[in-house]
Amino acid sequence: MDDTFDRFKKCAVEVLSVDADQVTMDASFADDLDADSLDLVELVMALEEEFDISVDEDELEGIDDVKSAVALVDSKRG
Repeated sequence: MDDTFDRFKKCAVEVLSVDADQVTMDASFADDLDADSLDLVELVMALEEEFDISVDEDELEGIDDVKSAVALVDSKRG
């Protein structure tokens, strides 16, 4: 999970234009990272490219913090 989180953080910093310190496992996309729905779409696209995975829109339901997003990416990596 550490490798996944480090790569996830790199994508989040680039796409969301936030400091790396802000991207913690407990960070909320809306509250802590000030990310709107367009930002999240761009982040998902970056993560799909970074990890060579595909994420369906319905899988994003309830993903509102970094911890759940990293867990989703991790589960996709097999």
